[in-house]
Amino acid sequence: MSDSTFGFIGLGLIGGSIARGLRRANKDITIMAYMLTRSKLEQAKKEGTIDIILDGIDETLSACDIIFLCTPVEYNAMYLEKVRPFLKPGAIITDIGSTKTDIHKAVERMGFAEMTEIQEKTIPLMLAGHDVIAKAPTGTGKTCAFGIPVVEHIQPENKYPQAVIMAPTRELAQQIAEELTNLTYFMPEVQVACVYGGANMEKQAKRLAEGCQIVVATPGRLMDHYKHHSIDISHVTQIVLDEADEMLNMGFYKDVRHIIEMMKARKALSMFSATISREVMDIGWLYQHNAEEITVQPREESQPKITQYMLETSGRNKLSDLAQIIIGENYKRVMVFCDTKFNTATLANQLARLGFSVDCLHGDLSQKERNQIMQNFRDGKLAILVATDVAARGIDVSDVDAVINYDVPSENEHYTHRIGRTGRAKKEGVSYLFYVPEEKKRVQELLRLTRNTDLCTPVHFDFNHEHIVVEKKQDNADRFQIKCYF
Repeated sequence: MSDSTFGFIGLGLIGGSIARGLRRANKDITIMAYMLTRSKLEQAKKEGTIDIILDGIDETLSACDIIFLCTPVEYNAMYLEKVRPFLKPGAIITDIGSTKTDIHKAVERMGFAEMTEIQEKTIPLMLAGHDVIAKAPTGTGKTCAFGIPVVEHIQPENKYPQAVIMAPTRELAQQIAEELTNLTYFMPEVQVACVYGGANMEKQAKRLAEGCQIVVATPGRLMDHYKHHSIDISHVTQIVLDEADEMLNMGFYKDVRHIIEMMKARKALSMFSATISREVMDIGWLYQHNAEEITVQPREESQPKITQYMLETSGRNKLSDLAQIIIGENYKRVMVFCDTKFNTATLANQLARLGFSVDCLHGDLSQKERNQIMQNFRDGKLAILVATDVAARGIDVSDVDAVINYDVPSENEHYTHRIGRTGRAKKEGVSYLFYVPEEKKRVQELLRLTRNTDLCTPVHFDFNHEHIVVEKKQDNADRFQIKCYF
């Protein structure tokens, strides 16, 4: 059976309701993944309503050739008894997808009610041992999408690293490690270690020596530990690259290749990325085997509600414009992006002199300093956080009022990542793009390539320079003035 023959239908975590799945064209075999949480099953068993849970899935089951059971292991027999009458002749039922009881308990503890699209499409494939290359926007549940299969394949009795997850920044690595720790909450024998630059290497080496099965790392620090013989990667069978596009674009391409090649025991390599860049495709071509490609489009209802503005300014007025927007619009929590560490530190000092509660985030800070700054920002002790693009990667603060692009981003993707810091958790947000007249063409190109031309509205200050005035958009219906010839 070749990898190219696989199709997939996903079912939700709760209630057995059919979620949006994936049927690929010209596929010969349909696979179904079915997952129910323990609490729902126990409630159904107690109330005698298991048949109600299974209502509506008989047609789907009858169309499936292979079924992965993702129910808690001890409930498989009960589940099979109920679904067998619906199965087509010759259908294969396998427990390769039966996630451990402790993982189900952890998922419930984390408060998840149903699988996201990326989880529906990814989990069965990774559980089956397939390589995956997934394109999905941020905030779609990618960590659990690869985290559940990674944990499932871990052999707890072996205390050496069996899975390595690489991330481009310290903050993202810490977030992944925290989520994986939550997934293994009821599996104390499975340990997660997180290693990254800017922190004490001896402490990290000591943590690795204590034994762990999953290592979350930034590529540079992972290479450091390998060179110092403080990590054994000879038994690593699973590799995951998260935010692969950003990691490879940051100059880690050679390091990532070297690390992958050193892991001789690898059985699966999966990549998750917001965009599929040339570097991502190169890694896939070199090291993946018949990888399953997954694409997840942002849902309309879950897309961030961000009002975008663009403001033409000048070098001498830039600082005063920034200060007046924050004061005039009464923003309580703001992120400001600059393109260099020097500009970041300079702007933070200038705003501090104006009386703002502000701090900056850039690559020269120690990990302890970065953690403290982020905690102060989350706790509301800071009103403004000035940051570079790389330093802000992976930051997740849900109630940022506004994002201000003080410098025009050098990379088009950075604009999308910047404005995505606001409008999170279904809240509304605002973004501003500052530019000087010489940068106008660059801004137009940036908005066109990121498909934000019609979403970003020009603004200017009122006569008293107190409030923002939204300019009327030009009617592009006759932009080439064809009517004038008739």
